[in-house]
Amino acid sequence: MPYAVSNGVKIYFEETGPVTAPAILFCHEYCGDYRSWEGQMRHFSRDYRCITFSNRGYPRSDVPDNDAAYGQDIANRDAIAVLDHLKIARAHIVGLSMGGYTALMLAAKYPDRVVGCVAAGAGSGSVMSQRAQFVAEAIERAAEMEKRGVVDAVAMGLAPTRVQLQNKDPRAWAEFVAHLGERDARAAAHTLRQVQGKRASFYEMEAELKAVTAPVLLLVGDEDEPCLDVNLWLKRLMPTARLGILPAAGHAINLEEPALFNRIVEDFFHQIGSGRRL
Repeated sequence: MPYAVSNGVKIYFEETGPVTAPAILFCHEYCGDYRSWEGQMRHFSRDYRCITFSNRGYPRSDVPDNDAAYGQDIANRDAIAVLDHLKIARAHIVGLSMGGYTALMLAAKYPDRVVGCVAAGAGSGSVMSQRAQFVAEAIERAAEMEKRGVVDAVAMGLAPTRVQLQNKDPRAWAEFVAHLGERDARAAAHTLRQVQGKRASFYEMEAELKAVTAPVLLLVGDEDEPCLDVNLWLKRLMPTARLGILPAAGHAINLEEPALFNRIVEDFFHQIGSGRRL
C-alpha cells in the first residue's frame, strides 16, 4: 500500500489522474478519512492529479497511541509530507471541517506550496463566546470514547449539522456511518483532544489569515450553524477569499451536494488557471 512517512509515522494515501496535471490534495474531516473524497476523486481526476490521504490515527495510516503524537502543527506537516513524498511542489488544497482548517493553515504557513485553497465547513469552535464550552466538550467526549472503547458513529451521524445527509441520501449516510465506525477509539480521542481541542480559534489568527496570498474559496452550508458567522468573518478579513453558501445544507457538503460542490470548486480552479481576476 502507498505510504508517505512523516516523522516516522506512515500516512496512507491514494492518487489518481494524470501525473502531469495540476495536483489537488484532499484533507478530510474529523469524522471522515481518505474515502470521504471518493466523489471528488472520481470527478476531478479526469483533469487533475488527485491525492486523498488519511490523517494519522485514521484507517490505513499509523495509529500512534499517545497524545503528544497529535496536533494541528503535526497535521499540517503530515499533509506536506504527502506532497513531498510525491514530489509535488505546489497543489490546490481542498479540505472539509478539520481538513478545511488544515487547508487554511497550509495557505498561511506554507504559501509556496499552495496554488489555491478550498476550505469547506471550517471554523467549528472558533467563536470566542463559545470556545470554552467547545474545548470542554472535546475533552469530555474524548474521555468517554476511551472509556467505552468505541466511536458512536450513529449518534455522530445524527447530529444537528449531519442529519441532512441522512435526509437527502440514506445510502451515502449509511456508508459514512460504517466508515466512521471503523475508527480506533483511542486515536479518535487523541485527535479530539490535541487537534480539535487545542487548535487556535480563527479569531486568534487574524494577522496570519489576512496575509494569505493564495486564492481562497470558503464554502459552508446554510444549516451549519457553528460555521456560518465564522465564514462571513473570514470572507471580510481575507482579501483573496470568496464565499459560497450552499442552501439547505449541513456540515458534510461534499457528501450532501457532490454535484454542486464539484461544480463550484471546479469553476474556482478554472478561474485560477485562466489567470482571471478572482
